[in-house]
Amino acid sequence: MARGKQAAADPYAAALRMLARRAYSVAELRRVLERKFPKDPGIREAIARLRQLGYLDDKKFAEHYASSLARNRAFGRYRVRRELKAKLVDYRHIEPALRQAYEETNEPELLARVLEKKLRTVRLPVTASKLSSLCQSLLRHGFRADDIMKAVRARSELRPVAEAASLTELECEAGQG
Repeated sequence: MARGKQAAADPYAAALRMLARRAYSVAELRRVLERKFPKDPGIREAIARLRQLGYLDDKKFAEHYASSLARNRAFGRYRVRRELKAKLVDYRHIEPALRQAYEETNEPELLARVLEKKLRTVRLPVTASKLSSLCQSLLRHGFRADDIMKAVRARSELRPVAEAASLTELECEAGQG
């Protein structure tokens, strides 16, 4: 029984258990361990050992996470960047991971797919406020505003409303309502 308490108080063992459940960035794991084991000098050693063994690698984590978000969640580049920053990934690994993820995933096709899915839930006719809401949703998904407007204008059912209102008008309208 004493051994169980000792293992529970060991940052390395706790980190291994956490990494068995899901991947972490170095800083994210350090933050969790520091909350769990305040002022424990073993945290630094545990992180170093995990990095040495290859269980903790920000570069690999960023590449896999960015690729997964782009492919599975259909997030645009800006949203993936925001998510990587939220996971406390070393900033040096973010841009290369984004480049790799969007070499594998065609961002305009991704935007078209997300737009198609969102249009299934929009009731016709599309008004300026509905278009604004749709554009805001796509912006939150991490796509660029000019790419969104190109994709919207390419859709015949949205073109009249999109041409009548500029994106800045739509953004202001969404911010007020």
